[in-house]
Amino acid sequence: MDRQLSAARLSYLNLMREIEDFLYAEADLLDEREFEKWLDLFTDDLRYWMPMRKNLEFHDRARDITGENDVAWIDDDKATLTKRVKQMLTGIHWAEEPVSRVSHLISNIRLAEPVDTVAEGASVLVKSHFLVHRNRLETETDFIAGRRQDTLRRAQDTFRIARRKIIIDQSILLAKNLTFFL
Repeated sequence: MDRQLSAARLSYLNLMREIEDFLYAEADLLDEREFEKWLDLFTDDLRYWMPMRKNLEFHDRARDITGENDVAWIDDDKATLTKRVKQMLTGIHWAEEPVSRVSHLISNIRLAEPVDTVAEGASVLVKSHFLVHRNRLETETDFIAGRRQDTLRRAQDTFRIARRKIIIDQSILLAKNLTFFL
């Protein structure tokens, strides 16, 4: 029994390490402005969604983000996300001239439900927290903190992001624009 438990625990730890490496590599691609490679991390049926936060009373706290079919800061599919990347790569994107310096910090990575393997084509829900720092020009600095829920789908020897739900901690976006990715 102990051997089976140890084997299951080792499988779980290997899976978690693989997921962590995947998310850290994604952050590196964004920080290094490797947006075309970053797009390759997504499935063709992607939904990249950032609902808005609402300031509600305590008894309504369960409804503090906008719903699936309501207004959102971002609600992109892969085609729209690709267009955003292509626009940024033209070199004439006004909000990114000069380019921003961005750092993504990812933490608290965990599985929504414990599993120790993910078969080819299967999905797993991964939760994480993030802090993104952006600096533009001399004095424009933004910090955006929040959490993400990623549906990762096993594809060959890695994962692809099939769905990303981004929940920022702000109800009012303090950044001047969203020309960077979370």
